[in-house]
Amino acid sequence: MARDPKYDILFEPIQFGPKTMKNRFYQVPHCNGAGSERPGTQAAFRGTKAEGGWGGICTEACSIDYEADTAPSVLASLWDEGDIINLRHLCDSLHKWDALAGVELWHMGSAVANLDTRTAPSSPTQSTSDWSIGTYSHEPDEAEIIELQEMYVESAKRAVQCGFDIVYVYGSHGVLPVQFLSRFYNKRTDKYGGSFENRARFWLETIEKVKEAVGHECAIAVRISVDQIMGPEGVQAEDDGIGFIELATRRGLVDLWDVNVSTFSEWGEDAGPSRFYKANHQAPFTRHVKSVAKVPVINVGRFTSPDDMVHVINSGQADIIGGARPSISDPFLPKKVEEGRLEDIRECIGCNICVSRWERGAPLVCTQNPVANEEYRRGWHPEEFDQVEDAGSVLVVGAGPAGSECARVLGRRGYDVHLVEAEAEIGGHVRDVMRYPGMAEWSRITSYRQAQLDKLGNVEVHTNARLDAEAVLTYGADKVVLCTGSRWAADGFSHITMAGIPGIDAAAPHFATPDQVMAGKDIGERVVILDADGYFTGVSMAEMLADQGKQVSIVTQFADAAPLMEYTLEAPNLHRMMHEKGIAQYGGTWVEECEPGNVVKVRLFNLSRDGYKRTVEPRPGEPVRKAGSETTTIDADSVILVTARLSNNALYRSLWERRERWAEEEIAGIYQAGDCYAPRLTGDAIFDGHRIAREFESKNPQRPLPYRRERMIWGRDEEPLAAN
Repeated sequence: MARDPKYDILFEPIQFGPKTMKNRFYQVPHCNGAGSERPGTQAAFRGTKAEGGWGGICTEACSIDYEADTAPSVLASLWDEGDIINLRHLCDSLHKWDALAGVELWHMGSAVANLDTRTAPSSPTQSTSDWSIGTYSHEPDEAEIIELQEMYVESAKRAVQCGFDIVYVYGSHGVLPVQFLSRFYNKRTDKYGGSFENRARFWLETIEKVKEAVGHECAIAVRISVDQIMGPEGVQAEDDGIGFIELATRRGLVDLWDVNVSTFSEWGEDAGPSRFYKANHQAPFTRHVKSVAKVPVINVGRFTSPDDMVHVINSGQADIIGGARPSISDPFLPKKVEEGRLEDIRECIGCNICVSRWERGAPLVCTQNPVANEEYRRGWHPEEFDQVEDAGSVLVVGAGPAGSECARVLGRRGYDVHLVEAEAEIGGHVRDVMRYPGMAEWSRITSYRQAQLDKLGNVEVHTNARLDAEAVLTYGADKVVLCTGSRWAADGFSHITMAGIPGIDAAAPHFATPDQVMAGKDIGERVVILDADGYFTGVSMAEMLADQGKQVSIVTQFADAAPLMEYTLEAPNLHRMMHEKGIAQYGGTWVEECEPGNVVKVRLFNLSRDGYKRTVEPRPGEPVRKAGSETTTIDADSVILVTARLSNNALYRSLWERRERWAEEEIAGIYQAGDCYAPRLTGDAIFDGHRIAREFESKNPQRPLPYRRERMIWGRDEEPLAAN
């Protein structure tokens, strides 16, 4: 099917500097955890997007010198010949599909930890890092400032050797150039501080030097946070933000503007989680840039709808559609628009689990797209699947995230699949998650897979069909995959004590699991939520009940509620929300017991109440510290148990007890995927279902096959020390 003509503008070529991009789809710089150290992963991950139709594709932040590293997190670097070789492979992989390759030259100033290189970073004013505890920066003199600028120039020259088409002098997200521009960070009194023109000087001079060095070969791009969302203390869109663009424009320094908002400490204001921000949420700050810029402008906004993209361009907001998370969720988004297959777009849900993995020092993953970052090491393609000759029949039990993904992939590979769901609809726990405040976009997990299953003539979906072991054994399938999910513990069990909490029973009226709450169990006015989970369930339930006018408190063993959401960039606004809605929290605390009654007495204890010194001599049967006994009692009408999830594996255990019948019924294997094997994040459950379906012909699909590892092997690839 041909594309709808109303989307033609998205496929018009556009020129900036000496380069022409084939369309208006542009993957802005974003991290994936591969850097220059995993060149195969880096090239395949971004090369897949080029194959999928993205016209311009960038690296993540790329360190310009050993003075800027972010260990333990992995970024790209352009320090030496080895980096040139590795990133040249990336450029070649993009050029193969006629995509432009961009590199984001990066130095993070005072925020750099340099835990690997052990070098003190430079920043406009000496200060401690707002990112890494115990890190101080060096305040450079004017001669050292010239050296810093030369670092950008030399790195840009190496970028040309790699084959990059677009070179960024990156100043967004609170990095070094915008630290000079920002009156909050820049306290200098020389020609690089004070007035706006002086604070802009470092960045402008750096762009000018880079343009002089490589501008005849590459387009010069600048990524700028036109507003740091700090108020008058920082850069503001209608002040220094637009003002800097005007200065650079008058001097003709920039070929391409990549515009966003935020600082690094709250870069969730840019990569806005869907819990708080919808598509194009930055428009009020960025839509005026085109009125002063005389060159193409890129906007981001988690765009997944081509109609929204067309509006952004036609309204004059921007010339190019920037995408990071949408390009991860669906590397083939442009091609699907071009081919008129909008229903096949795998839309980003804005959960930011991709961000969270990099923030924790690990490679990126995606809830919607289990193939992300697996293109090289597992050889997977997001749109292509190995076909199986003489494929048999498969029964998939449970149509939650893992089961529906497993059935989709098995169906695409040619198996005859029956997906059987006990409830009236597919979706599993996502049906509850999408009802939490701000989390409606999680419904895309289900809607995408429902649409794909509906297209597969070899996949049957049966709802309202609960199967027991006998029904599974006699169903007639050659293989079985159980995806029966998990449930919340009904007795308060968690890893904190590895036991239930005395007095708690979710069968009683004053206690409830999240499943029971969402199913309609009555909840009293004073609510205590016990949250040992640390992700969105506890705080989402707290917000939902607070919105109903209830008095809500969260008890958690963590220092603060929902620490995982620090990594998904939701935490700052989450804690603002809790404060605004009066949700109290007891951190570093757990429950000794609950005394049921018309009012539940919840007895809390501080996890540090035991003595800090160990006993001198160990004694059998006695604690090794002086045991504390202090408790605090709070009253509750209802106690909600967000303590631990337990696998729904009773069906598997029942089948395992009957394993001698598997051969009798001609069942070659029964496997488990997702939460019924082990509860985990939704994206990991989806990945599990996807992986088993990809590796279904292996000796034991329950166990992952080996994958390619990118590493230096001693005696083969080690590099000599650089010459003095």
